[in-house]
Amino acid sequence: MSGKPKLHYFNGRGRMEPIRWLLAAAGVEFEESYLEKKEDLTKLQKDGSLLFQQVPMVEIDGMKLVQTRAIANYIATKYNLYGKDLKERALIDMYVEGLFDLNELLMMHVVQPADQKQQHFANMMDKAENRYFPVFEKVLKDHGKDFLVGNQLSRADVQLLEIILMAEEYKPDILAKFPLLQSFKARISNIPTIKKFLQPGSQRKPPTREEDIAKAIKIFRS
Repeated sequence: MSGKPKLHYFNGRGRMEPIRWLLAAAGVEFEESYLEKKEDLTKLQKDGSLLFQQVPMVEIDGMKLVQTRAIANYIATKYNLYGKDLKERALIDMYVEGLFDLNELLMMHVVQPADQKQQHFANMMDKAENRYFPVFEKVLKDHGKDFLVGNQLSRADVQLLEIILMAEEYKPDILAKFPLLQSFKARISNIPTIKKFLQPGSQRKPPTREEDIAKAIKIFRS
């Protein structure tokens, strides 16, 4: 084995994308093994690689980790993206859990039935602009530092940038009312490891299309 973490998932964002972001931000090279057909998933299920019969799964440090949050927690702790003490970690956890909720809304938009897409979009944008982004604008204002927690990069910063960029794919001017988030976006995007991940040709995945969903359904549904 090369020693690099190996990510098992389909070739798309889904629930693996936050893991890719964290590894990239930490400057960790990783390999990917894409599920292309139902049999690829079945093989992992039958050989005992998937604790709950589900992906994402990441092979790292001799372990086969599953469950997105558990994987992210391990990577964040290992690569010093999880604050300096218990109180900072609690703040990071709160912020990240909120971001996971917003991520779920953004991620599920593409799978909405045609007659529900417009309503889902309006709800998603309303939540982003009136519930979630105001919180992080206020955190930055009150904290007065370059980062959300403490004075160093944490997984909360990485995952907030990921969500901002996803939201901008749906509404390019979504940060218009949030000047501190605008400067946060520019600042975090310019961190060398993240800047590299944002370049064309990186392992960052493009926005999910309906044809990607159709392909994923064939893999994950019997």
